[in-house]
Amino acid sequence: ALCQQAEAAGFTHAWFFDSHVLWQECFTTMAYCMAHTKKLRFGPCVTNPGVRDWTVTASLFAALSRLSGGRVDMGIGRGDSSRRVLGRKPMTMEHLAQCVDVVRRLTRGESIRFEGADIEFPWSDKHEVPIWIAAYGPKALEAASRHGDGLIIQLGDPWLVNWFTEQALAVRKVAGKPTKG
Repeated sequence: ALCQQAEAAGFTHAWFFDSHVLWQECFTTMAYCMAHTKKLRFGPCVTNPGVRDWTVTASLFAALSRLSGGRVDMGIGRGDSSRRVLGRKPMTMEHLAQCVDVVRRLTRGESIRFEGADIEFPWSDKHEVPIWIAAYGPKALEAASRHGDGLIIQLGDPWLVNWFTEQALAVRKVAGKPTKG
């Protein structure tokens, strides 16, 4: 009902927490909400490359994209909350960037070589799933700007949000990537 109200009010996205130990599994809830809305986009805020096999993650996003007519975005981070609750360290930004590449290519329907096996989702609708990366520090912001389609900053301080945004846009400009301001 909240997603239907948000859609009626003109919201464009509904983001769900993905920290499997702290909250219930978000992807089943997103699929349910997708079936009861028409335009709203859905995504986790945020999933991470350290709790699911990357091919499972790619299959999940390709399937959600197919079921929703392309109304899914992927929010991804290093795994701060879900990994720390399990007594594990978050993943590195390099690890995250590799996961983003695997997910992006598989959801597009490309054939890739992954861990010694050739993998492809012939059933994929080949939607381009936008990938948003959660980042805060200089290295993370650079990786997010180079590998992501959008930036997730989970902060409320306008000064900090502006400061992080300016850094990310500067990296995208240097990398020759489009900036959407």
